[in-house]
Amino acid sequence: MITTVLLQILSNVANDYGDSVHGADHAGRQGPARAVQSGAITRQAMKRAVWIFALLSLVSGIALLYMAFGWNARAFLFFLALGLLSILAAVGYTAGKKPYGYVGLGDASVMIFFGWVGVGGTYYLLTRQLDYAVVLPAISCGAFAVGVLNINNVRDIESDRAAGKFSLPVRMGKKWAAHYHAGLIVVGLGAALAYTVLHWHSPWQLLFLVTVVFFVPIARAVIHKPSSELDPYLKRMAVATLLFVLLFGAGLLMR
Repeated sequence: MITTVLLQILSNVANDYGDSVHGADHAGRQGPARAVQSGAITRQAMKRAVWIFALLSLVSGIALLYMAFGWNARAFLFFLALGLLSILAAVGYTAGKKPYGYVGLGDASVMIFFGWVGVGGTYYLLTRQLDYAVVLPAISCGAFAVGVLNINNVRDIESDRAAGKFSLPVRMGKKWAAHYHAGLIVVGLGAALAYTVLHWHSPWQLLFLVTVVFFVPIARAVIHKPSSELDPYLKRMAVATLLFVLLFGAGLLMR
C-alpha cells in the first residue's frame, strides 16, 4: 500500500511539474489551480519533490520485493524492472523533453500500469501464481482509471489544445471523447462480469453492479455537459472506481 501511494503521489507531483514546464498550466486552464501554477511552490522545489518521491518509491518497492521473494533473483529482478518502468511512466507522462502524455499515450500507460501491472502484479506478489483470468479485473480497474484521466482531459480540452498537449480528447473532439468514456465504463463492467461468470460461487459476487447507478450518471454528464462543468465528475469517477473495487473484492469473499 505504501509503495502504491508513493507512486500515486509521484505521478501527481511529476504531472504538476511537467505541465508547468510545458505550458499546459496556463491562466485559461479549467479546474483547480495547480501548486506551481498558483505559486504555492516553486518549480525547482516541485522538481526536488519529484526526485524525493521517485527515490522513496524505489526504496519502498525494493523492500516490498524482498518481503515477497527474498533472494529469488529472477523474480526480484523482473519485478524491479516493472517497478522502474512504473517510476519512469509516472514521471514521463508530462515531464521530460518528450512527455508521452502530450502525444495522446497517457490512456495506454494508465491501462498498463493502473490495470494490468497494478492488478496482475499484485496478484502474483501475493499468490506466486499466474492466473490469466486475472487480466479481466485488471482491465476493469484499468478502464475506470483511464476514465478518470479522460474526464480530466475532456475538462481541459481547450486549454490543452492551446498548449499543444494532444491528449485523446483533443485528437478526437469532445463528442467522441464522451462516447469513448461511456465505452470505458461498458468495458470495465463487462470484464468484471466475465470474470464473475468464469469464477461463479454465489450471487454476492454481483455486488459490484451497484456501481452502475454511479457510473451511468457520470457518463451522461460527460456526454451532455460542457467541458467547463465536468470538474466535479472527476472526483465522482474516482470515488465510484474505489467503490467498485471494494464491492468486487467483498463479493469474492462473501461466498
